Amino acid sequence: MGAVLTRGLKGGVLLLLALALLVTAARTQTADSVGLSPTLAAIKKDRVVRIGYREASPPFSFLDQSGRPIGYSLELCQAVVDEIGAAVDEADLKIAYVKVTSDTRIPAVVQNQIDLECGSTTANAERGKQVAFSPLMFVAGTKLMVPKTSPISAPTDLKGKTIVVTKGTTNEQAIQAADKKLSLGLKIVVGADHEQSYQMLVDGKADAFATDDILLSGLIVRHKSQDKFRVTGDYLSYDPYGIMFRKGEPQLSAVVERTFRKLGSNHDLVPLYNKWFIA
Repeated sequence: MGAVLTRGLKGGVLLLLALALLVTAARTQTADSVGLSPTLAAIKKDRVVRIGYREASPPFSFLDQSGRPIGYSLELCQAVVDEIGAAVDEADLKIAYVKVTSDTRIPAVVQNQIDLECGSTTANAERGKQVAFSPLMFVAGTKLMVPKTSPISAPTDLKGKTIVVTKGTTNEQAIQAADKKLSLGLKIVVGADHEQSYQMLVDGKADAFATDDILLSGLIVRHKSQDKFRVTGDYLSYDPYGIMFRKGEPQLSAVVERTFRKLGSNHDLVPLYNKWFIA
């Protein structure tokens, strides 16, 4: 995705990620108890794992030029699928990709439409009431994308401006909170997904686009628009990412945690991270 993605990423992010993965080594849950949890049993029966992906969340989950879902989160989920195969004694599990948006991703997990959601989803206590999350895989935060010619460089510069956010994101909540706290008088408009929100900025329908900084940088690289847009402003939120799956299934949770533990202890995580964020 290019070196631009490393801007603003602190060295401590990778260290934090590694520590978060390795801390699961203390956990001893396994999926070899009598019987399988509902999700694992269904996967064993159908020999298919349904993965929810995002179309426009680079470098985590997006479509390549041929329309194939790719990204950092999807490669992590492939590792989870391999571990699921070992847990249910099925060596050749198939993957069925299911498109989700920021607004539909949680219902898709809760309503059993997908088994894993592999995108750029913030793990927080409110969402944890509905779904379960993998160990931490990244930390991002809400910032602003603006035209390079824009005078906006901080949230206070948004007074009276129009700002676009993507529906169903924590960024939407962060902007609403900033609007109230700073009395900005914002006009907040909503895009159905990150691509639509980006296009609204391109079309001049908004003065700024607010979402996670790494996603903004990824969109700029994907659209080769480094000469047109920049990422600016203080962090308006901090958002730890995780893979979502159904709540209340300890066996599935153990499989996910074991996958992350292996990635961390085998040092497979570093080249994967470098592939999507550094190279």
